[in-house]
Amino acid sequence: MKDRFNLENRIAVVTGGNGLLGTEYVEALVEAGARVAVLDTASKLNERLQKKALGNDRPVELFTADVTDKKALDEALTRIEKRFGTPDILINNAAIDFDPGADAKENQSFEEYSLQSWNKVIEVNLTGTMLSCQVFGAAMARKGRGSIINMSSIYGLVAPDQRLYKYLKEKNGMPFIKPIAYTATKSAIVGITKWLAVYYAPKVRVNALAPGGVFNGQDETFVKSYSERTPLQRMGKPEEITDAMLFLASDASSYITGTTLSVDGGWTTW
Repeated sequence: MKDRFNLENRIAVVTGGNGLLGTEYVEALVEAGARVAVLDTASKLNERLQKKALGNDRPVELFTADVTDKKALDEALTRIEKRFGTPDILINNAAIDFDPGADAKENQSFEEYSLQSWNKVIEVNLTGTMLSCQVFGAAMARKGRGSIINMSSIYGLVAPDQRLYKYLKEKNGMPFIKPIAYTATKSAIVGITKWLAVYYAPKVRVNALAPGGVFNGQDETFVKSYSERTPLQRMGKPEEITDAMLFLASDASSYITGTTLSVDGGWTTW
């Protein structure tokens, strides 16, 4: 049974793979035996991934491309197929999110939220996911197999609990409002995942992952409030998200398609 989680000789593409969670996904895929193409707008791999890229036994390589540019994605696929072969796994991780430290112009009330900010998030989070599925999903279908994992969020399943951020007004002198565009895109990811699961069946499986909050040095007040709001009474750990990703990427989930897997400590149960 353990072998069904093995990704030896599989070829994975991780969009936004140079970022915080993207790096975790890449490292987990490498540990499972996959060869990984990191798709990112960066010009070089981050320090953690550079270490993984050494040697040829489990290679990691950066392919610079913007997920909102279909021509760039087509060119990236050509380069990936020349270097590794046709992908077996696509992790649609590239996304824009705004945290409490975001620029004030990105942190406006709904009534003042700009169309420019809305369009920017929609373009990367939603259009970028759709285009990546078009390019790499088609290649997988031609190959006859594949697993696509789209990244949703708890805020794609339920509304953000804006109460978590109220303390920031007193702390920083200005409020923080989790933007509507993030929820809109992450909700839409659930829908297009179901659509694509039917479209690409039976050759390519398409699922979504909806992580809850992952601890990354957030301030004590936020961690406490978030944990109290969560049935398991804590924030998630990176490896808890990557384990779920590996499950959906591997043959261990071979009879699962069109679903959204919540990894949230129970957040979305109430």
